[in-house]
Amino acid sequence: MSFAFTYDVPIDEGFYRKIQDRLGADLPAGLITHLAIKIPQGGLRYIDVWESEADFARFAEDRLHPVVHPLLETMLGDVPAEPEHVPLSVIHVWGAGGTFN
Repeated sequence: MSFAFTYDVPIDEGFYRKIQDRLGADLPAGLITHLAIKIPQGGLRYIDVWESEADFARFAEDRLHPVVHPLLETMLGDVPAEPEHVPLSVIHVWGAGGTFN
């Protein structure tokens, strides 16, 4: 079953681009889709759909945190707590990558 969540981060598009550049173009195993959007109150909202929660956890530990934490330390002087991930109940994902339920 797919694992999906959303969370808001207090960063701008420039910071997001730095993360993207350091992550590289290779898609992580298990990623179905990732959407980053600007939100009116400032910051970005991520909406992620993964094949499993374990796939996301592995990506976060092995690739995402090693990139994001040093950037945050440089920008803020420390690494704030992980933003709250709000689970989403996926019933269907339809896109160029295929169909997932």
